[in-house]
Amino acid sequence: MVQGAKVALVTGASSGFGMRTALMLGGKGWTVYAGFRDLSRSGELMQEAAAAGLEARIRPIRMDVTDEEQIREAVRVVAEEAGRLDALVNNAGFAAGGFVEDIPLSVWREQFETNLFGVVAVTRECLPLMRQTGGGRIVMVGSVSGRIGFPGMAPYAASKHALEGLAESLRLELAGFGLWVSVIEPGSYKTSIWRKSLDSLPPVKPDSPYAALYAKLLPIIQRTAAGGGDPDQVAAAIFRALSDAKPKLRYLPGSGEKRMLAAKHILPWNMIENATLKVLGTKR
Repeated sequence: MVQGAKVALVTGASSGFGMRTALMLGGKGWTVYAGFRDLSRSGELMQEAAAAGLEARIRPIRMDVTDEEQIREAVRVVAEEAGRLDALVNNAGFAAGGFVEDIPLSVWREQFETNLFGVVAVTRECLPLMRQTGGGRIVMVGSVSGRIGFPGMAPYAASKHALEGLAESLRLELAGFGLWVSVIEPGSYKTSIWRKSLDSLPPVKPDSPYAALYAKLLPIIQRTAAGGGDPDQVAAAIFRALSDAKPKLRYLPGSGEKRMLAAKHILPWNMIENATLKVLGTKR
């Protein structure tokens, strides 16, 4: 690893925002510990790192955010090798889809175990090293789903709403230690999260009370999975949160998120609700 460089730990670096962030930080001169639940999936990141001449700056590390022992070991390695930790990017997560009545409680628990409790576990383990470093940044990769709920995505939206509350509380708790907490709120981007969410959707039976709603939702989710923006835009927002002199609590990567959340703040909820129900062909 490169001596004297700032050090970041990025969770969920196997794809999407985590991979792009690791590469961006490496390109900015940071030393990056890239967390993987399965180290065998580090090949794509390291191939891109090699092509960019960044192999010496990116260190894959095994870390399942739902495994406290792995978290402790990963942070121990960072402390032993780098002796400091300037930034933690809590990116690891997934999106569970389905309808509230149909989704087993085990899936709800799995969603929160990764998207919320995993963030808490990793952050708690990193804080002593970050205080020892003398300050730093904690970035949580949230979602516009943490500010507005969408049908068929209740576990994901609930976990991201919870992450918003965690970030607000933690930011105030850590203010006296030179530590800043920020949330990045991306909308739809070209990552694997929506494809994986589609793959995880339980089959909806023809006689299900949600069959008609599912038929309307499915093509919308499919279009979301196929489209979306460039994930490097989200990595850039993460870097702003890590480099701004006084980082904001919330960062919106693009204009789409800004328009969506501005509409929620400006318009009364019943207008948003009625417009959504009209798209879905739902009548009360």
